[in-house]
Amino acid sequence: MDEQGPTLDAVIIGAGFGGLRMLHQLLQAGKTVQVLEAGTDVGGTWYWNRYPGARTDSESWGYCYEFSDELVDDWTWSERLPGQDEVLRYLQHVADRFDLKRHIRFSNRVASAIFEEKSSVWVVTTEAGDHFRCRYLVSATGVLSVPKKPDFPGLESFKGEHYFAPQWPKEDVSFEGKRVAIIGSAATAIQILPIVAHAAEHVYYFQRTPNYVLPGRNFNIHAAQGRHFKNNRAEVFDTRRRHPFGLPMKMSGRTYDSVNDEERNRIFEAGWEEGGFHYCFDTFDDIMTDKRSNDAAAEFVRRKIRSIVKDPETAAKLTPNYTFFAKRPPSGHFYYETFNRSNVTLVDVAANPITSVTETGVRTDLAEYDVDMIIFAIGFDAGTGPLMAIDVRGRDGASIQEKWKDGPATYMGLMMEKFPNLFMIMGPQSPFGNIPTIIESEVDWISKVMANNDIIGGAVEPTIEAEEDWNRKLEMIYNATLLPAGVALKTWFLGANVAGKPASVLFFFGGVNAFIEAIHEVADNGMPGLQFHEPVSETA
Repeated sequence: MDEQGPTLDAVIIGAGFGGLRMLHQLLQAGKTVQVLEAGTDVGGTWYWNRYPGARTDSESWGYCYEFSDELVDDWTWSERLPGQDEVLRYLQHVADRFDLKRHIRFSNRVASAIFEEKSSVWVVTTEAGDHFRCRYLVSATGVLSVPKKPDFPGLESFKGEHYFAPQWPKEDVSFEGKRVAIIGSAATAIQILPIVAHAAEHVYYFQRTPNYVLPGRNFNIHAAQGRHFKNNRAEVFDTRRRHPFGLPMKMSGRTYDSVNDEERNRIFEAGWEEGGFHYCFDTFDDIMTDKRSNDAAAEFVRRKIRSIVKDPETAAKLTPNYTFFAKRPPSGHFYYETFNRSNVTLVDVAANPITSVTETGVRTDLAEYDVDMIIFAIGFDAGTGPLMAIDVRGRDGASIQEKWKDGPATYMGLMMEKFPNLFMIMGPQSPFGNIPTIIESEVDWISKVMANNDIIGGAVEPTIEAEEDWNRKLEMIYNATLLPAGVALKTWFLGANVAGKPASVLFFFGGVNAFIEAIHEVADNGMPGLQFHEPVSETA
């Protein structure tokens, strides 16, 4: 093995929100750092997912960094829910403003990471054959960065264009006058459909499971609104840290029993008009734990679908009949209205499954649809997929594939027993919520653990008891909610959308605020649950 170059303090995998934030933190601490990024630029999710209609469903003043007042001052968001291009420009601005790119090697996909016990060093190898040695390895590979590949027979025979939404080309793709098939019906497809429908001759939308799609209510931010956020940043950031989903909004303080039916309907209407996650969290605090509250929220959305979609048969197919939030409710932008267009056809693949792709289109059990283009928006191998795509081996040759074969096992989603000096940003079993809020706290925690370990000079990892305690806590919280309904729906946040992948609790559903409190408790009180190993002597 050609292990060239000095041993670095840290190697970070990925240059998205998490990787850039960790890089800046470590540079501030005076460490030598190398970031390895598979893409040709920074951005992570917002580099790869450049498909038409891609945008956040968290408000811009919540979907941003808080570590630098100067950064807040010199960046002005143009939209409430910024599009992919604006989020990418923001991350490029961050990289340039803090001179981060000189520490990043682009077009470098990591193939393996092997821990050397004698030296307490990680040896990281890229697919190009480059090697890097480092004391600390930080995975910032993202939650949704490994797209599922279509396995429909005959795809190679299709003579038209086909695209994978999470790996959209940089060049413009024209839909003008074309017959387009969109396969998939979750958040990505929900954003793509309205854009394509405006240009295509006809769109066939292949849906397996309908979603509770909430209106995004996007708008351009007026200068006065932008100034208000900047002037009140401390309150905004404090609010999102205190919110169970890390969002810049306050919980309502209401429950199902606290109001009558008429008032309940008025509250749901106000949440619907506010848009996006406000419908989930500005209405009732017990939607995810009280079935009556959940049923009321679900039925309100069903009524909205029936009132918007003109064709009763299409409306019925678009109407979910499962627990609200068993699948994450996406934000749409005139999604339901798009089905009123004469050039859009909904194909229900739950009742009429796709059997193959042909030379000219898509074949189902009952019909064949001739198209010029197929867009695959079929989801991701979430949570565990990004790190398991790399050959990671820790103490005693332990492999991550073996450790996670029955589902992830971590300590607070941040570390793993038998994998010393390996940290994960937004790893599996991290909180389910607004990612920038979580990243800020995770980076702070990782930095404190590294600093403590530097005093000893060896390696740090969680105890197996601490890891098992965290896993039991995850299961207990998950089972206290209405979320287990998501297994039958093959929802991605349980890993149930990937064939052969064991359904398991991929995220901490106890709240971003509770998670932040928990990791601060560990960092500020002697770091219980972590074991710090002395350096191995040369003669050992």
